[in-house]
Amino acid sequence: MPPQRTSASRTKSRSSRRANKRPHEKPNETGSHEARSLVDPRLYVNRELSLLAFQKRVLEEAQDPHNPLLERVKFLSIFGSNIEEFFMVRVAGLKRQVEAGVLECGPDGLTPKQQLQAIHEEILELFKAAHDLLRRQIFPALKKAGVCVVDYSRLDSVQRTHANTYFSEMVFPALTPLAFDPGRPFPHMSNLSLNLAVLLRSGKGTEHFARVKVPTILPQLVSVTPVLSGAVTSNRTTPAPQYMVWLEQLIAANLQSLFPGMEILEAHPFHITRDADKAIQELEAEDLMDSVEEGVWQRRFADVVRLEVNEEMPPGILEILQKNLEVGPEDVYSLGQPLALSRLKHLYAADYPELKDKSFVPVVPAALQPEEEGEDIFAAIRRRNVLLCLPFASFQPVVTLLQQAAHDPSVLAIKITLYRVGRNSPVVEALLDAAREGKQVAALVELKARFDEESNIEWARALEHDGVHVVYGLLGLKVHCKTALVVRREGDAIRRYYHLSTGNYNSVTAQLYTDIGMFGCDEGIAADCSDLFNYLTGYSSKVDYRKLLVAPVALRHAFERLIQREIEHQLAGQRGHLIFKMNALVDERMIQLLYEASKAGVRVDLLVRGICCLRPGLAGVSDHIKVTSIVGRFLEHSRIFYFRNAGHEEVYLGSADMMPRNLDRRVEVVFPVEDPTLVHFIHDEVLAVYLADVVKARHMMSDGTYDRPADRNKPDAVNSQEWFIKKFTISQQPGESALEEPPNPAHNGY
Repeated sequence: MPPQRTSASRTKSRSSRRANKRPHEKPNETGSHEARSLVDPRLYVNRELSLLAFQKRVLEEAQDPHNPLLERVKFLSIFGSNIEEFFMVRVAGLKRQVEAGVLECGPDGLTPKQQLQAIHEEILELFKAAHDLLRRQIFPALKKAGVCVVDYSRLDSVQRTHANTYFSEMVFPALTPLAFDPGRPFPHMSNLSLNLAVLLRSGKGTEHFARVKVPTILPQLVSVTPVLSGAVTSNRTTPAPQYMVWLEQLIAANLQSLFPGMEILEAHPFHITRDADKAIQELEAEDLMDSVEEGVWQRRFADVVRLEVNEEMPPGILEILQKNLEVGPEDVYSLGQPLALSRLKHLYAADYPELKDKSFVPVVPAALQPEEEGEDIFAAIRRRNVLLCLPFASFQPVVTLLQQAAHDPSVLAIKITLYRVGRNSPVVEALLDAAREGKQVAALVELKARFDEESNIEWARALEHDGVHVVYGLLGLKVHCKTALVVRREGDAIRRYYHLSTGNYNSVTAQLYTDIGMFGCDEGIAADCSDLFNYLTGYSSKVDYRKLLVAPVALRHAFERLIQREIEHQLAGQRGHLIFKMNALVDERMIQLLYEASKAGVRVDLLVRGICCLRPGLAGVSDHIKVTSIVGRFLEHSRIFYFRNAGHEEVYLGSADMMPRNLDRRVEVVFPVEDPTLVHFIHDEVLAVYLADVVKARHMMSDGTYDRPADRNKPDAVNSQEWFIKKFTISQQPGESALEEPPNPAHNGY
């Protein structure tokens, strides 16, 4: 259970104190910051430590006893997966900087070496908390609920026989023991592989080392009891307790069958993480797809940036691993069982719905439902612009738009950007149908979407095979915008329908991420979409879009202009107000502009899920800025930018965060919401509810730490995501409140 926020619990970790205290700054400095330059390192939080602070908030969800038990397991799995990516990308990049002798500091004043030192200590604390939680709370509570993860050594004879039979029939054939001796080099080990380091002794008394990889193609948790029918009680069918053992323990217990005639002395699991931040050498590649495929392959065997071992691993075996994997002591993390917490997703998959969040059925907005029999989705879009708020509303209308376009004889062309589409994509299937129907279909498939390269390569080839015009991306830029365009002949005219979104065309993440999409056929935005696709597929260098804000050509300048306008309104006596919701706030110039807005008196509410390098609440600099992070059941992913504009409110949605990569090195689209009804809906309900959240909200302190509202356990406390579930289940039309009225953020300190 997470501790209550007392003065003692607010004490910062050692790494947090070191990262935020400067040699020239007194620990309890409270004086005015008015005279400070906006490039003063004391005004910025380190990006990497801020990202780890987000991982701590994810871990807090696993610690929260108010969450269903298996949902807590899910958050532990997400925490483990996030940390893996953190090492593969962020730590790997810092290590390369240190190796190259880079001494340059970021805005926060920390060198790459100082960042690595702070990261190491913070990671150790986080993993200690995670494993303590798992061992002392999660596993005992699961056992009481009938989900028993047990050590192999504690199995009874029946369970052990069942487990060993499974090993012989299913596991043994998939294993390949690899020896290490003068005739056989140290085995190659792929990224994120879990292995057993085995120490053996021959009949002659000679000791040997071998490695056995734990197969990822097999279930990581093995059931060790036969499937039994449920025992009927007076109220329900109670399933028999389910006993499971980790696959690596089962393999370790049966190593003798892999090394007959040898004495097994010891076996210890270890997990490696490699550098996955290798940039694709586009400019030297004749074929981008070949280059990406090669990069994905090389990633499997890039430099090791982390070695996880169990706490019982003896120094001798650890020395063998360190020497041959070429890792230093600072790269070794000695942890409890199990290693690779991301594998807890297999435990979450256990069929115990009562231990998970209550399910709900996303709805199709009333505005997209036919008003008369036989009406298509195009008629609904012609009537009005429609917002689709995922995952509370269904993703199906996006698929419907593409499916109907594929088979509609009046549709001439479909164009779309695909960043992460996932497996078994209904969006891609609709595009394939359209190509088979003779439509002109163009798809930009971003091959450089990190960790989705292989999936995107497969889809690109499938689309090309069926006649879709496929573009792989642009040199030097990632295409991150979420845009679809349908060109349709209607009488003697051409009308263009579009869908613009904050999230990917991925039917799986559409159920897990909060995103907002907009359907429309406004001629100005539609014309901009056509120009955008001409830029992506041809040689257009257009920079003057009518309504869309497009990066890298104009988005940064547009944000600067809009923030500056709000400052001018405030100085003119109008109430300036900015509300920005995004995943990350890193860009130094944008932070400086927000500081300038605060100094002018503009009220600034920032909903930043993850990294936030801005420090709120600094006297004379950021007094009027409040930063809130919401971490809950769904991953907050929508980007919303609200400008009060002296009462003439403007709202923009889009794919971009305020990071240098989004503003300068990616193709992003931020689009206006022009319908006054929808503008009010986003401000008065969506943003208002987020700002009123006290259950899943964390408020950022000026030192970079986060605090939780004291009243989060009150009966009427607002949980924004649960509020949206109730609203969109009951009311299907944006603007029609399902509850009596949206919560007022002013009631919660805003």
